[in-house]
Amino acid sequence: MPVVLGYDESPGAVPALRVAVEVAAAFGEPLVLVYGAAAPGSMGEEYASHSEALRKAGRTALEHAVAVADEAGVPTTVEILDERPAPALLDAAARHGARVIVVGSYGESPMRGALLGSTPHKLLHLSPVPVLCVPGDAAPA
Repeated sequence: MPVVLGYDESPGAVPALRVAVEVAAAFGEPLVLVYGAAAPGSMGEEYASHSEALRKAGRTALEHAVAVADEAGVPTTVEILDERPAPALLDAAARHGARVIVVGSYGESPMRGALLGSTPHKLLHLSPVPVLCVPGDAAPA
């Protein structure tokens, strides 16, 4: 049962990566690294260029996460999905039979997350598997 991590190199994702690697190593499970790369809009040339830019950013971010997991001896699978982050994580968790979804939280008040629909807030309400929400200012272990 793998550990699924939403990773985008934001300040909240970096501590979440550390925790996800620790959890995967503790359970002897692989880590599925997910980047939701849905571009705004739905068609046309602008959509295509935004989509490719997001996919490129995702590849770069996930390369860093793979290196961190490799250093800890945790096997990884990388997925860049053409979905918004919360649906991408839910989709990956369902397809991989995830033990847990790990996601970082940074700089949003709970009220703002509830009103605007932050990824952690959506996951906490929609996920059928446990969600581990790591604060962006989590102290190193």
